[in-house]
Amino acid sequence: MKRSDGGAFFHTATAVLLLVMLGPVIAMLAAVPPAAVVRSFSQPVAQDAVRVSLIASSIAVAAASILGVPAGYALAHARRGVRGLLLSLLALPLAFPPVASGIILLQTVGTRTPLGAALAQHGIVFVDSIWGVALAEFFVAGSFVVITAAAAFGSLDPSYDESAQTLGAPAAARFFRIALPLAAPNVLAGMVLAWMRAIGEYGATSIVAYHPTSLPVQLYVALSAAGVGASLSLTYGFVVLAAIVVAVQWGLRRRVV
Repeated sequence: MKRSDGGAFFHTATAVLLLVMLGPVIAMLAAVPPAAVVRSFSQPVAQDAVRVSLIASSIAVAAASILGVPAGYALAHARRGVRGLLLSLLALPLAFPPVASGIILLQTVGTRTPLGAALAQHGIVFVDSIWGVALAEFFVAGSFVVITAAAAFGSLDPSYDESAQTLGAPAAARFFRIALPLAAPNVLAGMVLAWMRAIGEYGATSIVAYHPTSLPVQLYVALSAAGVGASLSLTYGFVVLAAIVVAVQWGLRRRVV
């Protein structure tokens, strides 16, 4: 007689997790007619919010990638202790409550702070501007890029980099011609994850730049003004957007696994 290997526990845990995580989402999707979603997003205020979110999140992730991908490469080749310390420090914003992140940024670049006042004299204002939305999204999501990039570059076979270095290839050439192409799928997956986190950011954005209204802020406005029913259509749009992003990330991961 074949004895049970305890696999039922793992299957049950998986089923319960899927039920808890996806059950409310499926119930919400079933409760909202697609026509109501189309109607909601056809309104100018919703379209403006989508435009702000797309522009700001793209700026945030572009900045995070320009800085984070090279930084990830440098950290992947740093000494283990230094790498661990710096990655831990860079991960700090991920642990902050979003509202706390907004307060930290407001204290740094607000128009009444020394830095904010100096920037304002040169026409650079973050408070209640699309640049403020992008800055808030960069602060809360940018760490995903550098952490993922460091892991991606660190997983590469070091013999490639060492051989190129022996042949006299400079660091920039080794990065662009060897490391980046090999690590690109994982790096891109990290960028997509950062974008998904950025476009859904509400807490820090609402503190630094409540206007122009991003999609998460507009969702809160709809909830406050008309209740849950009125905000369901915008929530539906977020779920669809998240599903698309997850599918893209999964496709990128398949190139690695």
